[in-house]
Amino acid sequence: MVNLDRDTEQAPAGVLCVRGDLTDDAQVREGIARAAELLGGIDVLVNNAGIGARGRVEDNTDEQWTKVLDVNVMGIVRASRAAMPYLRESSHAAIVNTCSIAGWAGILDRAVYQTSKGAVQALTLSMAADYVSEGIRVNAVNPGTVDTEMARGHINAAEDSVAGLKLMEERQATGRMVSPQEVAHAVCYLASPLATSTTGAFLAVDGGMHGLRVKGTSQAISTGNYPHWLIQK
Repeated sequence: MVNLDRDTEQAPAGVLCVRGDLTDDAQVREGIARAAELLGGIDVLVNNAGIGARGRVEDNTDEQWTKVLDVNVMGIVRASRAAMPYLRESSHAAIVNTCSIAGWAGILDRAVYQTSKGAVQALTLSMAADYVSEGIRVNAVNPGTVDTEMARGHINAAEDSVAGLKLMEERQATGRMVSPQEVAHAVCYLASPLATSTTGAFLAVDGGMHGLRVKGTSQAISTGNYPHWLIQK
């Protein structure tokens, strides 16, 4: 496994790293070529980089819109097209894109981010159709609220961090946030040669957030009826 990232200092021990910025096509092509050299080829590409933004359609500047779309959508485009020659040489090639519950469900105050993830959904389907005849599968995982440093940052920035954590947990019908390991396992399944009949699919890892309607805050979250301070502060 090789991690392509503009910040290689925080990679887990034992993971090979290649420095590259996904907003720079030349760096991406160079990084993908280096990864192929280190690995002796590329069988699987996982497009996992992404950034977020808050605001309604009227709230964000053109620069903010461009930045989010450049990373979340064009980053996938750049990495995928750079990896395509190597994937064509693989006997079990797969691309897994990280999308989001935001690709399916309307989320309050997330116009830019949600637009980018809707684009990732459409791009995943388009790529799956384009490359299925070449034996390259393209799928995506759609996580709910994942317990990451970014999510914890939102919680800690809330006026009431305890209530903020409770709301984040109750967004999922399971009553807790999704773990990064659960998302990783879903990615591994979609990337596995054992999933050769799965392409153009979206695997929800969201604690039931998309498909289930249960009593409590999870219902309020799905309709936007929850304290505005949680997302504004």
